[in-house]
Amino acid sequence: MVAALKAAAEPTRLRILLLLAGGELNVKDLTLILGQSQPRISRHLKLLYEAGLIERFREGSWVYFHLSDRQVGGRLALRLVADVDPAEASVRLDRERADALKRDREAAAQIFFEKHAADWDHIRALHVAERDVEKAMQEALGEGPFSFFLDLGTGTGRTLELFADRFHRGLGLDVNQTMLTYARANLNTKGFAHAQVRHGDIYALSLADRQADAIVMHQVLHFLSDPALAIREAARVLAPGGKLLIVDFAPHELEFLRVQEAHERLGFSHNQIIGWLKDAGLVSGAVRDLTHKSSGQDEILTVTIWLAERPGEPLAKTSRDTASAGTLQEAR
Repeated sequence: MVAALKAAAEPTRLRILLLLAGGELNVKDLTLILGQSQPRISRHLKLLYEAGLIERFREGSWVYFHLSDRQVGGRLALRLVADVDPAEASVRLDRERADALKRDREAAAQIFFEKHAADWDHIRALHVAERDVEKAMQEALGEGPFSFFLDLGTGTGRTLELFADRFHRGLGLDVNQTMLTYARANLNTKGFAHAQVRHGDIYALSLADRQADAIVMHQVLHFLSDPALAIREAARVLAPGGKLLIVDFAPHELEFLRVQEAHERLGFSHNQIIGWLKDAGLVSGAVRDLTHKSSGQDEILTVTIWLAERPGEPLAKTSRDTASAGTLQEAR
């Protein structure tokens, strides 16, 4: 705690923490926003990282930073930045520069989204209406409230939006930086300050064990070469009493999805997913198939929803959990 306080007790480093409370940034971003040299910014980031206030991850040639989820320093950082006056001149200027940078990225992300929207619409036309899938997801997971909600393979952030009224803090992870930019812009525009998105490896989550009390994997597994490993990793971070909701396709023979849409797997059987859940130490619950018939197509995809739970008493909703959620909203 003392080391973390010392690391934060410098104006530029406190400004960096304020910026990272609003989302992940890389060294180049911070040099543009703060108007300081790359070596100096890198030195500040190194000290914050060593003190456990922030974490880093590599994506290609870039290294991105965000407030730590695994160490007490991250929670301390949220409390510190929540007490900073947002009207203070340097803080306001930093935020304006960061917002301008994000607007540029959002414009690029919107182009990406529009370019691929037709492909997604084509896939959605092959199965039951999305509103019916989302209604079934809400019914399966229940009302909550959830202290920490995790969306793996968040894409546009739609699942975070769907469950926003049921969690205190939400986090969406994805490997596509362009999609994350779009998701972040979408959530910010709609005022969901208690939900964040960032880059993350679904096979190696940068989260502590047994931390999330609700996890959703919506239309993710069919893109993966090792779905069982992804389920085991999700189970690792699921808290006792926590729920894992998987939404994906039942087995089908639409081979063009493998060729044109990069689907690694052509759906999953009930027993296949249930077996993986059991191997991950989870208890399977309800399974529901959603389908419809169409006279104009040879085959219509069935969407299946699997629910599982980690045995044990749910983690208590402590005052610290509530405080963390509150400070996250204030920081954003």
